[in-house]
Amino acid sequence: MLTPSTEAPPAHPYQTLTPDVVLDALASVGLHGDGRLTALSSYENRVYQIHLEDGSAVVAKFYRPGRWSEAQILEEHTFAAELMAAEIPAVGPLMLQDRTLHSFGGFDFSVSPSRGGRPPELDDFEVLEWIGRFLARIHTVGAARPFQQRPALDLQSFGTASRDWLLAHDKIPLDVQGAWQAACTEALDLIADSAMGERATGLFDTEPLQSIRLHGDCHPGNILWTPTGRPGGGPHFVDLDDARTGPAVQDLWMLLSGDRRQRTAQLGGLLDGYEQFREFDRRELALIEPLRTLRLIHYSAWLARRWADPIFPINFPWFGSSDYWKGQVDMLHEQIEAMQEPPLAA
Repeated sequence: MLTPSTEAPPAHPYQTLTPDVVLDALASVGLHGDGRLTALSSYENRVYQIHLEDGSAVVAKFYRPGRWSEAQILEEHTFAAELMAAEIPAVGPLMLQDRTLHSFGGFDFSVSPSRGGRPPELDDFEVLEWIGRFLARIHTVGAARPFQQRPALDLQSFGTASRDWLLAHDKIPLDVQGAWQAACTEALDLIADSAMGERATGLFDTEPLQSIRLHGDCHPGNILWTPTGRPGGGPHFVDLDDARTGPAVQDLWMLLSGDRRQRTAQLGGLLDGYEQFREFDRRELALIEPLRTLRLIHYSAWLARRWADPIFPINFPWFGSSDYWKGQVDMLHEQIEAMQEPPLAA
């Protein structure tokens, strides 16, 4: 007969990342905080705004242990440096002690300048056009050479692997597991027959779509907008943590919202700005709904994989219930319908 263990479960690594450890980490690279430290909204990593003794402020990002290798993180930093060298308003890490990546207390961390701002007004055509111009410039840099270490956004890693992991680890309640598996598999089969899949035929086989280095997670929360009447006003692109290889439209579709008419108008604004600097392949518009579907599936797997991190049960208490997964089934059916409709046109 097995005797239940009386040992406490092992602490999650981030439970050792106390304010004192954060401040000591900064001191190790020559930056001395004045004691004011604010945790910023971030679940994948731990990110803090820290006021320094000289009156300035910086943002320190402590990377989730085991997610990226050192080479993959440094490739993100190199991409950010290329963007900044091209005078694109991306916020990248500072070079401190001849390095952008540092280690302290078992964590890899970087330090960036602190930038304020608010989410952009995406119902303003001029704002959309402005963002589109900068996305084109980001993609021009991204297309100059490939990532060597960071992965691609593809059907296998975001879709099939996420589905298989959730099922293998019994993360879906039995009363909804069959319905979710069926809907997920149907959706993934549709994606496999699209331009993203290996079974695609026709137009997409005659001239393959281009894959480039991307921001990767370009939603409104990762664009900080500052007043345009002051120097440096406009958009600032932050958080390249999800930078990876993929189609250009990945950095556009998350900026679209509302009904089809609204999304078409928003897309038109983005592309009006984008095509002032770079040609956009209209065939990629057929990828918007497949990409949205992959993000939906991947998001559930991401939450499940991170559940041992204490911040996740606190902030996502609804995750894992039968009602949550029934909602996912409904959204997958909506996406199956959306993927069979004509793509947006702009």
